[in-house]
Amino acid sequence: MAADDASHVPAWVEPMLAKADGGRLRSGPEWAYEYKLDGYRAAMRIAPDGTTVLTSRNNIDFTAEFRDLAGVLTPALDGRAAYLDGEIVVYGEDGRIDFERMQERRGRYVRHQSGPKGREFTDVPVRFLAFDLLRLGDRSLLATPYDERRRLLAELPMPDPYRVSVVRAVTFDELAADRRTPADFLAHAASAGYEGVVAKLRSSAYLPGQRPDSWLKHPLVRTQEVIVCGWRPGQRSFTGTLGGLLLGAHDPGTGDLVYIGDVGTGFSQATRDDLQAQLRAMERRTHPFVTTPPREDTVRARWVEPQLVGEIVYRQFTRGGRVRHTAWRGLRHDKDPAEVLAPRAVPHEPASPSPPAPAPSSSSSPSPEPAGQRITVQAGDRRLTLSNLDKVLYPAAGFTKGEVINYYSRVAAVLLPHLAGRPVTFIRYPNGVDGQKWFEKNVPKGAPDWLRTVRLAGTGGTIDYPLLDDLPGLVWAANMAALELHVPQWTVDSGTRRPPDRLVFDLDPGPGTTIVDCCRVAERLHDALVADGLTPYAKTSGSKGMQLYCGIRTDDPAAPSAYAKRLAQRLAKETPESVTAVMAKAQRTGRVFIDWSQNNPAKTTVAPYSLRGRDHPTASTPVTWDEVRACRHVNHLTFTADDVLDRIEDHGDLLAGLAEDGAPLG
Repeated sequence: MAADDASHVPAWVEPMLAKADGGRLRSGPEWAYEYKLDGYRAAMRIAPDGTTVLTSRNNIDFTAEFRDLAGVLTPALDGRAAYLDGEIVVYGEDGRIDFERMQERRGRYVRHQSGPKGREFTDVPVRFLAFDLLRLGDRSLLATPYDERRRLLAELPMPDPYRVSVVRAVTFDELAADRRTPADFLAHAASAGYEGVVAKLRSSAYLPGQRPDSWLKHPLVRTQEVIVCGWRPGQRSFTGTLGGLLLGAHDPGTGDLVYIGDVGTGFSQATRDDLQAQLRAMERRTHPFVTTPPREDTVRARWVEPQLVGEIVYRQFTRGGRVRHTAWRGLRHDKDPAEVLAPRAVPHEPASPSPPAPAPSSSSSPSPEPAGQRITVQAGDRRLTLSNLDKVLYPAAGFTKGEVINYYSRVAAVLLPHLAGRPVTFIRYPNGVDGQKWFEKNVPKGAPDWLRTVRLAGTGGTIDYPLLDDLPGLVWAANMAALELHVPQWTVDSGTRRPPDRLVFDLDPGPGTTIVDCCRVAERLHDALVADGLTPYAKTSGSKGMQLYCGIRTDDPAAPSAYAKRLAQRLAKETPESVTAVMAKAQRTGRVFIDWSQNNPAKTTVAPYSLRGRDHPTASTPVTWDEVRACRHVNHLTFTADDVLDRIEDHGDLLAGLAEDGAPLG
């Protein structure tokens, strides 16, 4: 990344990202704290001659849009190159960072792509707030500890702090010297209108493109009851159904019904259809608010009587009276619209955070989570104690642990046959999908004595695997936040590993491809497998790709891999421009990788109906071949937990015939 000449700006680096801290703000002398900013993440890359390039987190050139920031630091660098990581923000009249004004400014820029000549944006100045330094002169600082990077950043003169400045950072020790705590810093962040706090490990390196445990964000997320006052029809992939809801609440001072924003995420397809049906019967010609909402917010709006109460999660309530970063949680039939009050623009001081989590150990098992609220339930013939049911495991969707347990309980009838007799590997997310995850093969300490297990030899010794053969075992796993369940293509009987009974092809879309491309490859694999006397079944991975399965009969554990490899290589040879059978990442751009290696007895594949640790609670979902052939958009084969439950009602288990259709593997 060294500059070759005076005009050569440092090469772009994929930004390091912060992981959610699971609601526990870290504490201790090894941590430093920064405000979480509400703007556009950007890199400021400066050549020795002062040439400046501003780049978004996705490597989009921002320089023209924010040209007032270019060249500001040139006098301070004395001919040195530099690479600053930070955030571009806009301030409101009250001195707070105002993302709404940034969005307005962005809209004006987009409408004037030819480039405003001064007056367009003189009323909306921007500021670059730097929080990291990745290069100074010829020296890369990526491997340098955070403390040293921050020291070097703080030493850079700021010739125009109105345009470029450094984000405040404070260490735990500095807080302690002022007789303050991280909780106090968080309270100040809340009262000052920041999105939250980021705790950073002072000894940590900068890890491009990674979301490690050394940067942990503590967002100020809230829930809010809302009145559904209107809806918008969906567009593109949601054409014909509900796209989003327009929300209201009563002003706490006057009691008037006021518009507070909208919500367009967090809905399953079934929820969209159900809400649309209810709202159609409640439509009215005009909006119900005391004042007319902004026109840009109400394009295509269809108004309804303000009778339904729902709940959302949100990050911020602006001084303009709008909820931001919203996701739908569901209807609240227990609430009367008259009870719903709008939040206040200035947030209350938050409650003290939970006790700090202990430092991660070298063990693969997470520390037990706090007990929280506990309830006892009957699952089959067992009584289980469940905890923290309100804990949000999918923050983007507001999907809680209680909802995870509910999903696995309701899907058990079709899921358990695919787990029966198969050692299960868990991927656990005790602090949600934004937190640290653990791969767990060994039964964790504290497992109930009634849980069936099997001891098998592994590469590092013996492993005691759990066997989830019944509803109590499934609920127990869900209560541990074992969101993902992975199983091999073979079963055990009386503690002995049996030959494989399933053949699997894992279709993984490389960069530039999607599940739509996987479907085209799946169609070709289908025809080849049928020609060989096998019966293929398809399911989504719940992530980006999909899997094909065939029931097989063989006495040779190596036979499935050998067969799958030959077929994958054949398709790759026939169409090398769109298919690869090679795992190397360099071979995968623009191609679908047919991963035949998951037939290796040591490998596992995500189980049918298992949830995935994605932003939303998507699940690995069996699909029909008609659906595969018709797929022309990613959304056509993306299914959330609620979608899966609806599909089971309509189709039952689309993989039910897999065990019965076993054929000799030729």
